[in-house]
Amino acid sequence: MTLKGWRLVLNRVMFIPQRYVIGILGLFALANSFTMRVCLSMTITQMVLHVAPSEHIVGETCPDPMPTISAIPEITSNNTVLLDSGRERYDWDEKTQGFLLSAFYYGYVLTHLPGGLLAEKFGGKWTIGISLLCTSVATIITPWAVTIGGATGLFIIRVIEGAGEGPVTPAFVLLLARWVPPAERARFGAMIFGGAQVGNILGPLISGLILADGGDWANVFYVFGGLGIIWFVFWVFLCYSTPNLHPFISDEERSYLNKNIVASGLHQKLHPVPFKVLLRSGPLWALIIAAVGHDWGYFTMITDLPKYFSGVLKFNIKDTGLMSALPYIAMYVCSFIFASFCDYCIRKRWHSITTGRKIYTTVSSTLPAIFIILASYSGCDRYKAVGFFIVSMAFMAGFYSSVKINSMDIAPNYAGTCSAMVNGLAAVSGIITPYLIGLLTPDQTISQWRIAFWTVCAVLVATNIIYVIWGTGEPQWWDDVDKYGYPANWDKGPLRRRKEDSEKNVVQPKHDHPPMSKD
Repeated sequence: MTLKGWRLVLNRVMFIPQRYVIGILGLFALANSFTMRVCLSMTITQMVLHVAPSEHIVGETCPDPMPTISAIPEITSNNTVLLDSGRERYDWDEKTQGFLLSAFYYGYVLTHLPGGLLAEKFGGKWTIGISLLCTSVATIITPWAVTIGGATGLFIIRVIEGAGEGPVTPAFVLLLARWVPPAERARFGAMIFGGAQVGNILGPLISGLILADGGDWANVFYVFGGLGIIWFVFWVFLCYSTPNLHPFISDEERSYLNKNIVASGLHQKLHPVPFKVLLRSGPLWALIIAAVGHDWGYFTMITDLPKYFSGVLKFNIKDTGLMSALPYIAMYVCSFIFASFCDYCIRKRWHSITTGRKIYTTVSSTLPAIFIILASYSGCDRYKAVGFFIVSMAFMAGFYSSVKINSMDIAPNYAGTCSAMVNGLAAVSGIITPYLIGLLTPDQTISQWRIAFWTVCAVLVATNIIYVIWGTGEPQWWDDVDKYGYPANWDKGPLRRRKEDSEKNVVQPKHDHPPMSKD
C-alpha cells in the first residue's frame, strides 16, 4: 500500500480528534518522565547503608513499629556493603544523598532555554521525542554507571537524565499553544501536565513493589527506562508539531483549530525571540517567581517525601511506595476538577483569565503551605501526617490551571521560550531543596524536618503574594508587535523592522493594544 493509501486508512480510523491523541500521548510522556525522575527517591533508600540509632529519642524520632532482624552484611574495602542479592549498599551520608538527589536538576536547568528555542525552530514533536529517548537510555544504564563510578557515576548519569528532560516542558507548552484553543487550555494542561502526577503515583508504587522482599534496585531503572523507549515509538508515528502538518487530521478539526488558535506561529514563520524585552517584562518575572515558589514545595515533596516516610515515620519500603503515591493520586484527580471549573468560569465570563490564574495560583500555594505545616506537627501519628500531605498535594493541583499554562496566555507565539525561562529558573529549586533538606535533617528527627517544612511554607506564601500583585493572563504587546504595536511610553527602539518600514526607515506604531485586565 502506498503512503497516500495508508494516510487515507488512518484518516478513517483516527476518528478521535487529533489534539486529544496528542493529549493522551502527552500524558504518558509526562508520566514516564516523572517515573524516571523520582525513582531514585525510592531506590536510594535501598542503595545506602542504614545505621540504626543507638537510642530512641522520645519526641524526636519515631519508634519502628515492626523492627526486623537481618543477617550481618559483608563490608567491602570501598565503604560499600554487599547484600545477599549481589548488589551493594553505599556508605553515603544525608548530605551526599541530598547532593545525588539534586543532580538531576543541574542538567534539567541547563537545557530548558535551549529546548524552548529548539521547539520553536524545529517543532515540539522531535524536541520532546528525542529528549525523552535520551533520558530513557540514560535511565537504563544507571545501574552500570553506579557500579563503575559509585556516587560520581550516579551523579553524572542523573545530570544527563535531567538534561534530557529539560526541553520537555517548554516544548509541550509550545505544542499546546499551537494545538489547543484558549478556552480548552486549562483542561489540556491538566491532562498533559497532570501526567506528572501519574508518574509520581506509579514511580513510588511500582518501585516499592519491585524493591519489596529484597528486590534488586537495578530493576527499577530497567523497567522505567524501557517504558520510555516504548512510548517513543508511538510518539514518532502519531504526533505532529502543528495541525497543518498532521497527515490524517480531519478537515473539520484543522479548520476549527486554525480559526481559534491565536499563535501566529501556527500560520507563519516567527520573528526572532525579543530577549531584551522579555527580560524587562514584569508579568513574566512575576510568573517566574510564582513558579519558583511552587517548585520549591513540589520538588521537596517528590524528592524527599519517601525519605520522610521511611526515615522518620518508619514505613517499610512497600508501604513507603504506597504512602508516597497517595498524595499524587489526590493531586491528579483534583487537577481535572480545578481545570474544568476554571475553563467553565472563563467560558461563562464569570471571571477573566487573569483572575482565574491568580485564584488557582493562590489555591496551589497558600493552602498546601498550611497543610504541610500541620503534617509536620503530627509527630509520629503516621496516618494523620499522611492525611495532611494528601490534602496539601490535592490543593497544589491548582498549579496546572495557573502557573503551568500562564506562558501561553501572555505570549502564545513565544510560549516555548517563556516557558523555558519560567521552568528553567524555577527548577533551580530542585537543586537547592534536596541539598538543603540533607543539611537541615542530618539525624532525621521530627524537629529538624519541621524547620525544613516551615522553610517550604514561607517560600510558597511569599512568592504567591508577588504573583497576585504583578501577574496577568493577558497577551503582552511584545508577543506580536505587528498586531498590538508599541506602547506609548516605549523608547527602547523597535524590536524588529517590517519590510515596508525598513524602506521608509521608520517604524509606524499601531495603537490597538491588547485588552487590559480588569484586575
